[in-house]
Amino acid sequence: MGTKPADQKVNCYSEGEGAFMQWGQDFRAGLLKPLLIGMAKLRMRANHVTLLSLITGLAFCPLFLLDFKAWAFAALVFHVLLDGLDGPLARHTGTASSRGSFTDTMADQIVVTVTTIAMIQAGYADIWAGGLYAFFYTIVVVFAMVRNAMAAPYSWLFRPRFLVFVWFAVEVYLWPNSLNAVLWTAVALLGLKTLTGFVMIRKKM
Repeated sequence: MGTKPADQKVNCYSEGEGAFMQWGQDFRAGLLKPLLIGMAKLRMRANHVTLLSLITGLAFCPLFLLDFKAWAFAALVFHVLLDGLDGPLARHTGTASSRGSFTDTMADQIVVTVTTIAMIQAGYADIWAGGLYAFFYTIVVVFAMVRNAMAAPYSWLFRPRFLVFVWFAVEVYLWPNSLNAVLWTAVALLGLKTLTGFVMIRKKM
């Protein structure tokens, strides 16, 4: 993942997330230290973990559409767990960089998009609610990177992907026909951040 220091300027995080992100990184580094040491000895790199995270996230789609729903949700859980491991491993091995952060962010965004498409295909999400959710989520992530590069970060961001992942299971097992409401709520908030992001980027040009 390169050899740049871990204080990336160009990432997809808002200004308000900085302190929380640092606390989370320090906490995970301490909690996962034995695992990180073992992975480093095996010559595993953060890019490997990111790739595994992407593969397990993508695996949700065929498993879900082929009606292996329990396995699909297990794959999604592994995706989330692995997604929280590549950053700590990169910092532990001294390979954290903007390049790695960008790769991880793009992998996450691919999973957000394709899992939402799978829910639409399976009939659990409305095409407009799911489509606009994936669209605005992608735009906000891109705008966040651009604004950070312009030294004009968002003051706060709404990141609903984990909530939506959980709600996939809620929709299937507990509360049918509730996912669209969650998606529309996310669309409204992400749409607002898209608008404010566009205005700030245009102003800075």
